[in-house]
Amino acid sequence: MNVTTRTIRTSRTIRAIVATALCAVAVACGGRAANEIRIPRGAGGVGFLPLLVMEKHRLIEKYATEAGIADLTVRWVDLGGPSVVNDALLSGAADYAAAGPPAMLTLWDRTRDSIGVAGVAAMTSLPMYLNTHAAHLKSVDDLREGDKIAVTAIKVSIPALVMQMYAARKYGADQATRFDKYTVSMTHPDAVVALLSGATGISAHFASPPFHQRERRDAKIRTIMTSDDVMGGSTTFTMLSTTKKFRNENPEIYKAVLKALEEANARIASDPRAAAEILMASTPDSGFSLDETAAMLKDPAVKFTTTPENVSKYADFMHEIGSITRRPASWKDVFFPEIHAAPGS
Repeated sequence: MNVTTRTIRTSRTIRAIVATALCAVAVACGGRAANEIRIPRGAGGVGFLPLLVMEKHRLIEKYATEAGIADLTVRWVDLGGPSVVNDALLSGAADYAAAGPPAMLTLWDRTRDSIGVAGVAAMTSLPMYLNTHAAHLKSVDDLREGDKIAVTAIKVSIPALVMQMYAARKYGADQATRFDKYTVSMTHPDAVVALLSGATGISAHFASPPFHQRERRDAKIRTIMTSDDVMGGSTTFTMLSTTKKFRNENPEIYKAVLKALEEANARIASDPRAAAEILMASTPDSGFSLDETAAMLKDPAVKFTTTPENVSKYADFMHEIGSITRRPASWKDVFFPEIHAAPGS
């Protein structure tokens, strides 16, 4: 086993141990401590930058104090990937989940008669990029036996759904899962290492910024598809969700979190250089300069917004293929009312 493979497997093992420990603590302690909330930092990268800004500037604590909650503790948890984050929310190991719309819609459908998971707000809208070094891959149609595509989670991640949409559109609804057999679950940092090393069997990676830009620095890496190509435009990439129970029992904390998210997005837009410093601190091995990172945040395709975009398109498709049993009539059905005034879709 080479060093790269050992590093990836060790990283996965550590994350699994952390997730298991968090769930065990939640069960043993009967849930969260008084005046404490737990929020996973997510899978990393530009899409989760608003959370890092919230943490850096203690924005949740700021708005909680304004609401009369002076002793709120916000515990930021190193969990990423939609499947792990979903499990943490379901188990009570986390009070919020930060992931893409498909993961939230899956939980919304599964829990609507119990804890009632729904969206708080979007965080970002940006494309994902299917990158490859394989000469035979000109499009996903060229996938063959032995190819492996790294995604953050099989079935429920944005890349998994995007490829299903493409397959259903081109080959028919009964072929929606045509490319599922090629996907493997892997964090973005691990996938970058795997793709660039060429030694782990990973032939493609559905990447988000800045991992996409890191891969494209290598001359042998090409982009053969983007999520915007399939979705037909700008689409929510990351969003924050929680349970009806948490919102009902903690209305002031809920409002503080939403206000903190809105301020975080405003800070990134007004001072991308300062935001870039925070992002670089979370990904010290990105290889990008501060100027390059700031420019990435100013890319018109990258939007920091609480307005949901194209979430209904995901929901409609997931219902059509049976991934969710209930079809929401509107995007508002899957988000809590505080964000309903936004021009969402």
